[in-house]
Amino acid sequence: MINKIVFKKVLLVLLSVFIISSCATLGTEFDGKYVEKVKIGVTKKSDISEMFGNPWRIGIDNGNKAWTYGYYHFKIFKGIETRDLYVVFDSEGIVKSYTFNKSEFKK
Repeated sequence: MINKIVFKKVLLVLLSVFIISSCATLGTEFDGKYVEKVKIGVTKKSDISEMFGNPWRIGIDNGNKAWTYGYYHFKIFKGIETRDLYVVFDSEGIVKSYTFNKSEFKK
C-alpha cells in the first residue's frame, strides 16, 4: 500500500515538472530582420531562399507559386512567439507580394 502511495506522489511530481517546463514548436525558425530587404518586383526566389532558407510550406495562390515560412513557439506559463512570412512569386520567380506577421506574448 505504501509503495502505491509513494509511486503516485513521484508520478505527480514528475508530471507537474513536465507541465511547467513543457513547450511546443512548429515550423522552422527564420530571421525576420531580412524582411525589410524583400522588394516587390525586384527580389528573386533565389534571394528569398538565401535570406530565409527552405520554406516550411510550398503552395499555389491564384495560380502563382507561394512559399510560407512559419515559426510558432508555445511555452506553457511563459508565453508565445510567432513569426510567419508568406511570399507569392510571379511566373518569372520574382516576388509579386508578401505578408509578414509576428507576435510575442510573455507572461
